[in-house]
Amino acid sequence: MSRRSNKSCGADRRWHNSRYCTAQRLGPRAGQFQVRSGHSTCMNMSWGTWNFSEEPTFPGVDCFSRPPLLSGCTAHPLWICSFALAAGSHINMPSVLWLEAICIFLFAGAPPSLPLQEVHVSKETIEKISAASKMMWCSAAVDVLFLIDGSHSVGKGSFERAKHFAITVCDALDINPKRVRVGALQFSSAPRLEFPLDSLSTQQEVKAKLKRMVFKGGRTETGLVLKYLLHMGFPGGRNASVPQVLIIVTDGRSQGHVALPAKQLQERGVTVFAVGVRFPRWEELHTLASEPREQHVLMAEQVEDATNGLFSTLSSSAICTIASPDCKVQPHPCEHKTLETVRELAGNALCWRGSRGTDGVLAALCPFSSWKRVFLTHPTTCYRTTCPGPCDSQPCQNGGTCVPEGLDRYRCLCTPAFRGEANCAPALSLECRIDVLFLLDSSAGTTLEGFLRSKAFVKRFVQASLNQDSRVRVGVAWYSRELVVAVPVGEYQDVPHLVRSLDAVPFSGGATLTGSALQQAAERGFGRAIRTGQDRPRRVVVLLTESRSQDEVAGPAHHARLRELLLLGVGSEALRAELEEITGSPKHVMVYATPQDLFNQVPELQRKLCSRPRPGCQTQSLDLVFMLDASASVGPENFAQMQSFVRSCTLQFDVNPDVTQIGLVVYGSQVQTAFGLDTHVTRAAVLRAMTQAPYLGGEGSAGTAFLHIYDKVMTVQRGARPGVPKAVVVLTGGRGAEDAAVPAQKLRNNGVSVLVVGVGPVLRDALRRLAGPRDSLIHVAAYADLRYHQDELIEWLCGEAKRLVNLCKPSPCMNEGTCVLRNGNYHCECRGGWEGPHCETRTLRGDTPTARGSRRQPPAGEQQESSQQLQRPEQPGH
Repeated sequence: MSRRSNKSCGADRRWHNSRYCTAQRLGPRAGQFQVRSGHSTCMNMSWGTWNFSEEPTFPGVDCFSRPPLLSGCTAHPLWICSFALAAGSHINMPSVLWLEAICIFLFAGAPPSLPLQEVHVSKETIEKISAASKMMWCSAAVDVLFLIDGSHSVGKGSFERAKHFAITVCDALDINPKRVRVGALQFSSAPRLEFPLDSLSTQQEVKAKLKRMVFKGGRTETGLVLKYLLHMGFPGGRNASVPQVLIIVTDGRSQGHVALPAKQLQERGVTVFAVGVRFPRWEELHTLASEPREQHVLMAEQVEDATNGLFSTLSSSAICTIASPDCKVQPHPCEHKTLETVRELAGNALCWRGSRGTDGVLAALCPFSSWKRVFLTHPTTCYRTTCPGPCDSQPCQNGGTCVPEGLDRYRCLCTPAFRGEANCAPALSLECRIDVLFLLDSSAGTTLEGFLRSKAFVKRFVQASLNQDSRVRVGVAWYSRELVVAVPVGEYQDVPHLVRSLDAVPFSGGATLTGSALQQAAERGFGRAIRTGQDRPRRVVVLLTESRSQDEVAGPAHHARLRELLLLGVGSEALRAELEEITGSPKHVMVYATPQDLFNQVPELQRKLCSRPRPGCQTQSLDLVFMLDASASVGPENFAQMQSFVRSCTLQFDVNPDVTQIGLVVYGSQVQTAFGLDTHVTRAAVLRAMTQAPYLGGEGSAGTAFLHIYDKVMTVQRGARPGVPKAVVVLTGGRGAEDAAVPAQKLRNNGVSVLVVGVGPVLRDALRRLAGPRDSLIHVAAYADLRYHQDELIEWLCGEAKRLVNLCKPSPCMNEGTCVLRNGNYHCECRGGWEGPHCETRTLRGDTPTARGSRRQPPAGEQQESSQQLQRPEQPGH
């Protein structure tokens, strides 16, 4: 800092081209002043605090550095210098302090750290907007001219971001002389043509040229460059023979009038987009943009959102078709933000003024002010394109959470009960011996999206239905004009190999010749080897289509059925009649309305493939725990009869993780889990384990056993399934049940039904209290008579299996997380230190994260009135 006279710094505000001075007081006891630097451009917005390149040195003055109170332009430290001085006294200082103030240099600031245009939608929708921006592609005949602001008010940093936005837009343009042509102009004090529209013919050349653009600097003469275009037209363009799109990237701080030339350009048929950078002046951007203005005003700082908005508007105006038919342009609530600087009087504090008569600094009271940078919000509407995501079909079952990975892949976070099985759906019981050929419609009538849904359905079926012991063999074929067998029946190494082969099946388009495909499937879909009688498994063709056949289907379908093929049809409701004609029976048709309905047909397809009648309620899902009294009051012989009874009851259920799960708890001298709900996945395994259940002896406590089931058996962590009815059947001689009424009611309150089977001369009053208000009690005279009450027990269980359930009972949330029901599903609010869909993961950071789905959305009124403030105090001197 050079020595200057009082006049040169304090009086002459033009010193160093628009730099000026002021004094500031920091401490009430010690004489402190700040040495700052800045630029008048920053002063147009707010006060900024900046440092010299090195420590200031003054005789008798100590200086130290600290971070600024407000990062107004760039994050630099602040030098604070202090000296001891009594109030009202003065000291002699070097001539540099004879100034009326300490000189402050204000330099241009950094870009805003907060988004100045926000779309208020869910996180999932934001991800879809981002994903759709990467899928867009414009291949129409159109001239696109970028008008990039290179003035000082924009700055070099924002100029680079404007270039990045232009390059991102070019990624979605089919640039060639017959399709999209691209040119670029940089403007500041005068326009400069970077390259005309007819000079570059490939996307790589255009992006390289944009990347090499050099910041020019100067005034913001937006009106001048618009008049240039009115006079000269699009440089190198095709004039009015093709649509013309002008993309102006600017901060909207023009030093001239822009309304008239912008209007004249639009009247000539030019589509004008105004894309803001830095802290834009939204009023000018709206003046520049075409109608409807909310669709033509964007923010370059949010590149993916701005790219999506630009191409969504081009798609809506039919300038070019951007994305697939399933993608939709929809309005979303959003807001623009403007930055205003407000100065407020905060009070008075001691400060130091220069003395006119002496070489010193005098203490006095000075007003203490603060400056605030305030973001004001302005509600508007933004139009964005979203495309179907991989999780839209809700592929994860049984309370699993779908996590998208890219544009077309996902993974499922499953509850512990399902142990990471594909889509959280353990293998179904396909105990029949069959050969299945999936016949996929790959014609243009089905569309690419429908074809991908059909492949996803087949993938889900094979992942959920096949295992090493399965007697089911699968093949895959696709058709449009001709049938192509992609995976011959049974010719795959394992399920992952089959899935990879299925992923490679292409979409062909073309005519929908379903009749021809059925004829060829009957003749060569299952190979040429002919086996008869019991040596040949049942052969099934599963047709998946979303379009009506363009050839005759009745004859080929009849021919296939004559060859002993079972035909099953899967399609939309509109195709029901044609599918019934193909399959020959309404019972062989499965229709769906939505993608999720399609995936829900997997269990139904499994039942139709094996076609086994199931008596009673075997097809109802149920989590069932038998609780056996193994105390000395029962005795080993009677305990064996209990075991035989529960084994006989088990034979009435289809035991597998998709239908009925069974667990067993015994109690006597202790409480022991013989096996949990998810321990055995077949009926045979459960029957063997029941035989091996131990007799314990000793004195039993039914209450302790109920609490054991509540804490360690009937929980999601131990295999209980959310959304599945749950029941406990207790068999007891009656002793040890006096303390069980309250624990049993605790289970009922948690969504678990309790049935009491009392045997012999039991304590009837105690058992009635245990049975609860619904009087769920069966009394048996002797252990040998248990078999006569099996039907009564099964009937009760069937009734419980059909009851409505609460997804949060028992709670699927681990580690004391709270289960909250929402829109027919649930989510977990985790306690501190835990995170994940079910609060299953301990956080690694020291801070406490918020559980997924627990963030509270502010009311609409708060969104519209919200403002964000950044504040720092400032003490002006005189």
